[in-house]
Amino acid sequence: MEDCLQGLASGRRDDDQRLLAQVHPAGWVSPRPASMYNLVVIGAGTAGLISAAACAALGGKVALVERHLMGGDCLNTGCVPSKCLIRSSRAAAEMAGASCFGLRPGQVSPADFPAVMERLRRLRADISHNDSAHRFKAMGVDVFFGSASFADRGTVSVDGVDLHFRRAIIAAGARAVHPEIAGLNAAGFLTSETVFDLTELPGRLAVVGGGPIGCELAQAFARLGSAVTLIQHSRFLPREDAEASDVLARVFRREGIRVLLDARLLTVKKTDAGREITVRTGGQEETIAVDRILIGAGRAPNVEGLGLEKAGVAYDSRRGVLVDDFLRTTNAAVFAAGDICMDWKFTHAADAAARIAVQNALFRGRKRLSRLNMPWCTYTSPEIAHVGLSEAGAEARGMAVDTYRVGLDEVDRALVDGESEGFVKVLVRRGTDRILGATIVGSHAGDLINEISVAMAGKVGLKKLADIIHPYPTQAEAIRRVAAAYNRTRLTPPVAAALKWWLKWQRKG
Repeated sequence: MEDCLQGLASGRRDDDQRLLAQVHPAGWVSPRPASMYNLVVIGAGTAGLISAAACAALGGKVALVERHLMGGDCLNTGCVPSKCLIRSSRAAAEMAGASCFGLRPGQVSPADFPAVMERLRRLRADISHNDSAHRFKAMGVDVFFGSASFADRGTVSVDGVDLHFRRAIIAAGARAVHPEIAGLNAAGFLTSETVFDLTELPGRLAVVGGGPIGCELAQAFARLGSAVTLIQHSRFLPREDAEASDVLARVFRREGIRVLLDARLLTVKKTDAGREITVRTGGQEETIAVDRILIGAGRAPNVEGLGLEKAGVAYDSRRGVLVDDFLRTTNAAVFAAGDICMDWKFTHAADAAARIAVQNALFRGRKRLSRLNMPWCTYTSPEIAHVGLSEAGAEARGMAVDTYRVGLDEVDRALVDGESEGFVKVLVRRGTDRILGATIVGSHAGDLINEISVAMAGKVGLKKLADIIHPYPTQAEAIRRVAAAYNRTRLTPPVAAALKWWLKWQRKG
């Protein structure tokens, strides 16, 4: 994030300057600190913004401290810019594949890439007012820019200014990390925090990491014209259903992405023409020439420099701030939310956790993180969405489940849309219709998963979903078909025999 701030500050692009005017205004004057705050929030990403806004809306006195850019990763280097890039790349794929719909195909050239990035920066700046320092000041939040560090168990110091609190929430987020690879630092590389500063399309791009970030960006750049090699030490998206990962690998190869699974990047060397990377896969070593390297190998919590020891807050460098199920740290007055303390590193997870942390911190609430049904989605084409347990997760817990699956090639709308690669898979507790989890692979999986999430939260079983009327034709019909598949299992041989007898008796009557 610091690299992003420096890049924006040194740039002359109007949209970048508009963004900075909202999320880190030049000449910002910090307010006179209150003698005591109901809440001090460290970090103005999603979790921090939600926490501060909630406290202020309830009439509390709250201070919000941000070291770099308000809006955090989501606005500046994550959700917003990545989805802008993905949408442009999807339009490029639709143009190139127009012949599938009886139309003359078009083609995007590398010369279009600067316009794609200009659109990204413009939309990011347009959206930034929602997270702006001025907006939160108008809410009654005291906004401080600077480095926050605990001075003691009840005080946060911001560049020499002390903020005393009754409660605090640590929402300092996480940062992109890179593996220790010989020559990588000298050769230079991109991460999710710097890739959106590009103005020229890399002709040859190596993406290291097959998690959500790596997969999304690999496909986006390939569709915009880069020759992409994706290097992953295991299978794609290891947290996802194995069948979903296989579908995505197949799509990537079909779209021309070179996929190296069970592979490791060994060395990097900078050359006059770009970079040479040495990769080991299948017991063999191979040298590949690329122009740029994008590292999508995970994130680390920002626990350094916060003075957590002085506050009595336990942490470790891998897991981040340690919290209980109420998001309370080892200091009863300090809570945490978001990427700094959670395995779920999603914007919507940070939002939900912040609401729990605020209620528990200010009102001695007993809201539990473990009670959340947390859906997520990887925004590749097709999208991969999930909620609840997977088959592997159920097996690990020793839970007996029944699985119901419908392929999108059985759904009329998916067929006519040319989006039939994917499926809906729902798990229920064996012998019941209680939904334990679901995986959806499809062009609209991120939207479709919400129906399952609502059903799980409302304890609506799969049997009831079969009775829900879905507009025809929609891809959500796949969910109704899964529910119908469950209902068919209820027609056991004795039940079928009884129904057959009844209908036969009716004819005689």
